Amino acid sequence: MNTLPKVSLVTTTYNDADNLEKILEQAVRQDYENLEYVIVDGGSTDGTLDLIRRLEAQKPGRVRWISEPDKGIYDAINKGIALAQGDIIGFCFDRLAAPDVISRMVDVIQREGTDGVHGDLCYMDGDRVVRKWHQGQGSIRTGWLPGHPTMYLKRQVYETYGVYKTDYRISADYEFMVRILYRKQVRLSYIPDILVYMSYGGTSTRSLNAYLTSLKEGHRALKENGVPFAWFTDLCRTCRVLLQFIWK
Repeated sequence: MNTLPKVSLVTTTYNDADNLEKILEQAVRQDYENLEYVIVDGGSTDGTLDLIRRLEAQKPGRVRWISEPDKGIYDAINKGIALAQGDIIGFCFDRLAAPDVISRMVDVIQREGTDGVHGDLCYMDGDRVVRKWHQGQGSIRTGWLPGHPTMYLKRQVYETYGVYKTDYRISADYEFMVRILYRKQVRLSYIPDILVYMSYGGTSTRSLNAYLTSLKEGHRALKENGVPFAWFTDLCRTCRVLLQFIWK
């Protein structure tokens, strides 16, 4: 009988079979044994479903998936959380840095008795590092934030504090992290290594307008969660991001 906690890797996709294939290829290389693959597809019409069924045949009993229209990325993520059966839930949208990333995450959570884990990540343009997300531990108040793709949480966190607010177009992940971390309700372990290589140009970084929308929604998230002097946190957060380009 497997005594390791089950980890659910949640991936969302829509008509992006080539990228999904790359994600799944590296995900199955993880050396962690008790791993579940959760795929939320928005109703693709390309080769996505063929890839999912191929993974089902390769990993019998370890794949859970759904294919239907959704209301955007955060709605799809929420569906994935609802579908997942793991004790620990994480999101896999990019390349995990090494085959032992999940094993290391589970080990540090168990060893330190925390609610989850996060680590460093690199934003990539092909093989070029655009910037490195290296923030260590800190305070939401001073602009610190975990790298969302590296944050794996115990299921109880979602059961206690809820999931992602779909009325945020770009920054629901930021609002969620402020919600659970500002008052230190949730304790995270930190792994001081690169855990994820993330493609640059995501929802909040693909254009200046998107970035400005992200900042506006971020300010709203701070206000809604009772962070005083939200403008100060906005400024600190912006400075931290700018410094990442210098320290890469």
